[in-house]
Amino acid sequence: MLELYQIEGCSYCQVVRETLDDLGLAYVIRPVPAAYAQRDRVREISGQTLVPVLVDNERHVVINESRDIIAYLREHYSGKH
Repeated sequence: MLELYQIEGCSYCQVVRETLDDLGLAYVIRPVPAAYAQRDRVREISGQTLVPVLVDNERHVVINESRDIIAYLREHYSGKH
């Protein structure tokens, strides 16, 4: 299961969602509070408070930074629907 920690209206999060949708992948959106001080869950899983953060539970991978997430998705999930 893929999980995307994100904030609605974040352009970096949007491009990751678009990539997930373009690849036809199922994922769960995990809404993140706007206030950095309230992002405890994001800090727990990624060691920082920025979004987006992708969690690939099947591969036990956590990735932040939209470019890195997109590259990971294309490398590991292109052609897999």
